[in-house]
Amino acid sequence: MNIVVLDGYAMNPGDLSWSEMEKLGELTVYDRTPQEFVLKRIGDAEIVLTNKVILSRDIIEKATSLKYIGVMATGYNVVDIEAATERGILVTNVPAYSTDSVAQLVFAYILEFCHHVGEHNRIVQAGGWTASKDFSFWKYPLIELKGKTLGIIGYGSIGRAVARLAEVFGMYVRVFSRTVRPELETDKIKFVTLNEVLEQSDFVSIHCPLTEETKGLINKNNILKMKTGAYLINTSRGPVINEKDVADALNSGKLGGAAVDVVSVEPILRENPLLGAQNCIITPHFAWASFEARTRLMETLVSNVRAFIQGNPVNVVNK
Repeated sequence: MNIVVLDGYAMNPGDLSWSEMEKLGELTVYDRTPQEFVLKRIGDAEIVLTNKVILSRDIIEKATSLKYIGVMATGYNVVDIEAATERGILVTNVPAYSTDSVAQLVFAYILEFCHHVGEHNRIVQAGGWTASKDFSFWKYPLIELKGKTLGIIGYGSIGRAVARLAEVFGMYVRVFSRTVRPELETDKIKFVTLNEVLEQSDFVSIHCPLTEETKGLINKNNILKMKTGAYLINTSRGPVINEKDVADALNSGKLGGAAVDVVSVEPILRENPLLGAQNCIITPHFAWASFEARTRLMETLVSNVRAFIQGNPVNVVNK
């Protein structure tokens, strides 16, 4: 079969191998594909793999040889699922490959807020400790996590992994999810309402999908419900937060800090209000991208394609 990868570089900048995929068909890998070249590059391919390149209804209807779309990610909003289903094109994704890597980054943010390791190192390297009159100093309040409350919005695999780490640190966890699962509660983890998460939490970490209901969920009104000085973390999707409202809350001191790995438009625009906001950490959507996570992604991607070719598709999102 003819297999085309539209944007392979982000997943595999050169430290992984496409060799197993090459065994499944005639493979063409493009590092990146501008939207205006998508249809031409698909050509007569039967299998197309995409990460962030959009496969719209127009493209799907014109790609007459297409039989299978493999999304090289967990989220599949880049594909017009309805159009693919109408044409009988199977769409698969790669679930849960980055769970532990994303959860790890969440706590990297939390620990940075607690200790400001990077800034204290900068001060020491600049001579601040050498010039100190005391054996010890700190430029920011230092925070111990034990006994603090972490609010989690969305309780899929990543939300649950974050909760497990919070338990290790002795934190209380308050969860808001559209599905309440009492069997997952412990003496530290409880399901509550969104308002209770916002009101009770010292840290709030977002792990819900982007839907019409969650778009702009963290806005001025909901931020006002949060503790003054609380910290906000978003590793889900950029539009779940209203970026201007979050920037305003940071600059006013209502929020003690925010950390985001995702923004509303990526790459980030120069005019994004979070750029330059006080106590805001921004990373370039790399929570998913550890070598280990990308290795799992590649392995599952190959397995998905192999299963399709063998007539036993897995991880199908448009059954």
